[in-house]
Amino acid sequence: MQIQKHLLLSPAPGTQRELLSLHYGQTGGPKAYIQASLHADELPGMLVAHHLRLKLNALQAAGRISGEIILVPMANPIGLSQYALHMHMGRFEATTGENFNRHYPDQIDTAALAAEPELGSDAARNVQVLRRELKKAVTAAEADTELKSLRRTLMALSCDADIVLDLHCDAQAVMHLYTETPCWPECEALARYLGARVTLLAQDSGDSPFDEACSQVWWKWAKRFEDRFPVPQACLAVTVELRGAADVEHGLAEADAQNIINFLCHRGLISGAAAPMPAAVGDARPLAGCMPIKAETAGVLTFLRQAGETVKAGDVLAHVICPLSGAVAELKSPVDGLFFARDFVRFASAGMKVAKVAGREALRSGKLLGA
Repeated sequence: MQIQKHLLLSPAPGTQRELLSLHYGQTGGPKAYIQASLHADELPGMLVAHHLRLKLNALQAAGRISGEIILVPMANPIGLSQYALHMHMGRFEATTGENFNRHYPDQIDTAALAAEPELGSDAARNVQVLRRELKKAVTAAEADTELKSLRRTLMALSCDADIVLDLHCDAQAVMHLYTETPCWPECEALARYLGARVTLLAQDSGDSPFDEACSQVWWKWAKRFEDRFPVPQACLAVTVELRGAADVEHGLAEADAQNIINFLCHRGLISGAAAPMPAAVGDARPLAGCMPIKAETAGVLTFLRQAGETVKAGDVLAHVICPLSGAVAELKSPVDGLFFARDFVRFASAGMKVAKVAGREALRSGKLLGA
């Protein structure tokens, strides 16, 4: 295993952060990229990365890593250092207010124009050329702030990978995934190995989150060149939501790490017989059918249903109780679906989104992700 240090742009004299990446196997074959805690206050991914590191070290020593695997055990040194009154705030950058998992730069046109003279009828060759030019474009892109340099570094490590796993978590939730619709055929095996209760699908959900920045180049290139050159969906990029923020336990993390190893073995990046694929415990549903549950008034928030329950439209999921008037507002599910995530905050402000239900019908449009 090789350790690489990537210096970020210094935000002030005498101050400079670095990103650490762990490199296993050899370049030239299939590549997987895994990062943890892009939202730096989402800690289950860091513990899973710790167990992945131990397992990958052993696999490397045994000569079983057939491809290239890059592990970034903590993807956001900026957010890791952001505290206010002892509260960790790792989702948004303090300087700009921007979500660390949004606004990844688009180098699709630049790479396509550079690659086009070499493209032809061989789809595999087209993938190689496009990956090469994309890596060049990402690496050469300007970055004039620390945040932009972080985004550029993460994209440079991941943009040419066959598999990209971005490890996150929700507040209180069951295991679930986000991926783009063209990725679902290859994502289904990952969902089964991880035991995901639901995989939420969209094709460009808005604001360019990290996983979509990695995967959408391929379906956009396929559309651009559809009458001239074959371009397959050459990257499976998935946001893996490792349950809730407090689910930082060795037992869970070791099992999740082993399930990721099993998937990589299934995909041929690790030699040896792959573990049998488990039966599915969930399904895929449109992200546009994921319905937020909103508190219309402020008050004490108490849930009546647990994350992971199947609910019907009209079921009461929570109460919001005004401590002064005693008024009780019922928060109901707008659809039949899986009540898969809820907030851990227990005082709701008016207009606050406090939970999510995954229905089967696409009912929303526009930007589909929260802040």
